[in-house]
Amino acid sequence: MVGSENERVCDPWTDEVSVPTLMDWNSRRLTAILENALLEDRATRDATSYACIDPIQRASATVIAKQDCILSGIGCIARILDVYAALDGAVTAHYEVTTHPEIFDGVRLHKGQSVAVIRHNARVILSCERVILNFLQRMSGIATLTRKFVEAVSGTRARILDTRKTAPGLRVIDKYAVRCGGGQNHRLDLSDGVLLKNNHITLAGGIGPALERAHRNRRGSQPIEVEVRTLDELEQALAHGAEAILLDNMTPEDVHRAVERCAQAAITGSDHRIPVECSGGIRLENVRAYAEAGVDFISVGLLTHSTHAADISMRVVPA
Repeated sequence: MVGSENERVCDPWTDEVSVPTLMDWNSRRLTAILENALLEDRATRDATSYACIDPIQRASATVIAKQDCILSGIGCIARILDVYAALDGAVTAHYEVTTHPEIFDGVRLHKGQSVAVIRHNARVILSCERVILNFLQRMSGIATLTRKFVEAVSGTRARILDTRKTAPGLRVIDKYAVRCGGGQNHRLDLSDGVLLKNNHITLAGGIGPALERAHRNRRGSQPIEVEVRTLDELEQALAHGAEAILLDNMTPEDVHRAVERCAQAAITGSDHRIPVECSGGIRLENVRAYAEAGVDFISVGLLTHSTHAADISMRVVPA
């Protein structure tokens, strides 16, 4: 779910559903995330701003990129100001958020570049400053790292996927940022597809029994993907009707052999080739080797679980 409660993440196996380019910051889910962030910071009880800033003073705040990065989350600025006003109940001033037409989510920013200018009540700007920057920094950091991975596999068939290794409660934010960086969303949540991983296979009694049950019990037509760690496990998965393969923690050489083997197989009852994904230990230093091994997808957990926030700041002056 990237835009609103009714929009689903694109299925990377079929591309049947496209993900909106823009985030719907007015959706209930996004509103709740922003509201929780402001409540966490007790933004409407800003003791410092209350103590030293005149209640009618206006200010101009410029959001500035302090490093080259990929922008993500620009729409949060105005929405955070709206949510703050609703929480506070006493804001009467009107704000302006202005940006250059060439500034939008997914654009490459250069160090020192202005992202947006906010004109509003000074107390409100100061009270919302950290929450605005927290979202912009995290999302732009994810988008920037994702773009590096996408560029590293340029010219190959491989597409970069994210995972569910996201910040608790912020998955919709993290996954949108991946899209801004040129990556592709895999599963948003556990209902989005059937992926038989190690623990499922162990508890089900092996690859064969796990696949037999999955074919019998799955809901709808979601493809059944199986995680395998060896070429022997791959053979078992193919023999029992796997419809997509996840190669976990394999070397690029073994991945290449697995891709060739999967190319010889087809999904039962169709002429479609079996999509192949790889994961585990994928870094910028080795992602190209895995892409050149011929996989369709490379899932990278560190896009969202180990990303560094982009360096973005806010300079506030009297209006």
